[in-house]
Amino acid sequence: MYKRFLLIILLFGGFSFSYDFSKIDSIVQSGISNRYYPCAQLIIGLNNDKIYEKSYGKLTYDENSEELKYFNLFDLASVTKVVATTTAIMVLYENGKINLDDKVIKYIPEFDNNGKSGITLRNLLLHNSGLKAWIPFYKYYKTKEEVLSAIYNITLEYSPETKFVYSDLNAILLGIIVERISEKKLNHFSTEEIFKKLGMNETFFTPGEFSVPYCVPTEYDTYWRNKQLKGEVHDEAAYILGGVAGNAGLFSDAWNLFVFMRMMLNKGKYYNPYTRGLKEEKFFNEKTVDLFTTKVTGLPYKNTRALGWDTKPEPNKYRTQCGEMFSENCFGHTGYTGTSVWCDNDYKITVIFLTNRIYPSRGNEGIRDIRPDLHNAIINLIKNN
Repeated sequence: MYKRFLLIILLFGGFSFSYDFSKIDSIVQSGISNRYYPCAQLIIGLNNDKIYEKSYGKLTYDENSEELKYFNLFDLASVTKVVATTTAIMVLYENGKINLDDKVIKYIPEFDNNGKSGITLRNLLLHNSGLKAWIPFYKYYKTKEEVLSAIYNITLEYSPETKFVYSDLNAILLGIIVERISEKKLNHFSTEEIFKKLGMNETFFTPGEFSVPYCVPTEYDTYWRNKQLKGEVHDEAAYILGGVAGNAGLFSDAWNLFVFMRMMLNKGKYYNPYTRGLKEEKFFNEKTVDLFTTKVTGLPYKNTRALGWDTKPEPNKYRTQCGEMFSENCFGHTGYTGTSVWCDNDYKITVIFLTNRIYPSRGNEGIRDIRPDLHNAIINLIKNN
């Protein structure tokens, strides 16, 4: 905690910001008042600078609940797909360990059945692999081996590269590929090759006994585990897979994610937390960051996805979650539990917004309006100052 405080002083102590964040606070607080989520962490960054950080609400709706602090940890759900899994693939790509057009069966020969031999890593990253979106594994299987066997032997839902279907299965397979190439578990590889190097010491899979008390509660599971979930991955597939999976399982706080997203916005450059002074170093090559965060074109369907990352989505039955005012030159991702990370390359803005919107149950989707309102207000604030 002391190191973090010192780093904040070094990086931001000389800056003075005159923004009025009352509109921002009002939007986030309205989500709490309407019981869309009991608590939230927010960090707003401009260029390389953090210009606002605030924690809102209490861990639960109980009036005796603890107030949320900056060090409380959130179940990131599908934000895991980009912060851990896609980033691990980027590391392997930069190190020459993979080609994006490698076939999945090169690394997972068990996958070579039912017409899946042509599926590539690129297909998995773009979610156009032909695999279905989701399977309620918890209804059918009890072990990791059973879940993986079901994925390896699955039949295709559609012809690969013909449309986009966001699928947890794609991310799970990418996590397995990382493990087979590196000969390390995904959690160990992510910690050693990503989180430790960036100083993200409060980002990890499977929180230990000393971290669980700081985790924000998610759903009260009445359909399978029959208990309040806290410090235990909410996603059922990731849980059966031991809490470590390519699609979900990561826990973190807003500050750690800001460090990560600032590096991505800065085209792979970061401040080394282990050197004296403000020494900016290279984590990724700029071309690698651009490759993975730029919307892929030339596909036979309308696409808003980059490689692993999302870019500004097209409006559908829901509003665009990064807001209508974010530029087309943005990238980010959301998580089912109520988390999101977004960067806008044109405005040089980073927004980390973490909530536990599935407490006490997953049915409430009010955050779908809070998120775009919040991001729109942030753009307006920056544009008008």
